[in-house]
Amino acid sequence: MAGRDLAVLLRSMQPVLHPDPYGFAVAATALPFQPFATVAEDEGLTVVAPLAAMQAAGLGSAPWARISLTVVSDLAAVGLTAAFANALARVGISCNVIAGVHHDHLFVPWEQRTDAMAALETLSHA
Repeated sequence: MAGRDLAVLLRSMQPVLHPDPYGFAVAATALPFQPFATVAEDEGLTVVAPLAAMQAAGLGSAPWARISLTVVSDLAAVGLTAAFANALARVGISCNVIAGVHHDHLFVPWEQRTDAMAALETLSHA
């Protein structure tokens, strides 16, 4: 069952750093790979996918690390996004979030992934 209690969510979030970089790009044509996520915007279709697959398809992007929070959080839970965004902001790390039905997925600059994991782990033990 999805949780809403912020203290329980923070203690249970167990961030997982995925080993390969991801990217964000706008795709103008059909994709030869399965993206992790898409966002339909007026300007075009934003795709989020493993960077290697995007580069093989001719799409460029800066490298982003994907960190998945393994806690099952209710989409109506209040404060979880603010808590991890604040923890990352305190150490100067930008964060882009994609919320699924079961988990939140954070995208942080690839070169700051280790510091982001440390900040999230500190938050979960606070």
